[in-house]
Amino acid sequence: MNINFEKSNGLVPVIIQDNTSLQVLMLGYMNAEAFERTQQEQKVTFFSRSKNRLWTKGESSGNYLTVNEIALDCDNDTLLIKVTPAGPTCHTGATSCFKEEPAKGFLYQLEKTIHTRIDQDDTNSYTNQLFKRGVNKVAQKVGEEAVELVIEAKDNNLELFKNEAADLLYHLLILLRYKECRLEDIERVLVERAKK
Repeated sequence: MNINFEKSNGLVPVIIQDNTSLQVLMLGYMNAEAFERTQQEQKVTFFSRSKNRLWTKGESSGNYLTVNEIALDCDNDTLLIKVTPAGPTCHTGATSCFKEEPAKGFLYQLEKTIHTRIDQDDTNSYTNQLFKRGVNKVAQKVGEEAVELVIEAKDNNLELFKNEAADLLYHLLILLRYKECRLEDIERVLVERAKK
């Protein structure tokens, strides 16, 4: 990767984006040393202009940014790093430093919650209880919700229709987890279909 660090006195701007939801989380700066450490440790390290030193995001909070992908822009002077955040990115506790909480990314947050409840074997969780009943029960629930959605589609109550659509999506996410698929895997299939 041929990054032009000289263009802006040794620093390049770095856009940090959530690898799953694609939400922009923050902007920081890197020098060559910060970039090298980021590549070696697979955790985002910036050059802090206020502290005048390298700074690994999460070094005090534990909210590290694990690197998934690094891309360089067409002018070779700006980086886009897709990450998996270990917690809130902003020091205020917000997901994004831009105070943006898009609904688009919520399905991915819900998917994470579903995985957490199953992985932690939360005995009080409906999600975990359904999951433990096996694939047949989960698939049956998806089928029931699909039928209920079709029934509501034939009526004129938009609120009931939206609620049934939400139920279907929720249970489909549980089924995807059972089949060891992720929402992004299904998105990828749709993207490939759109290219044809």
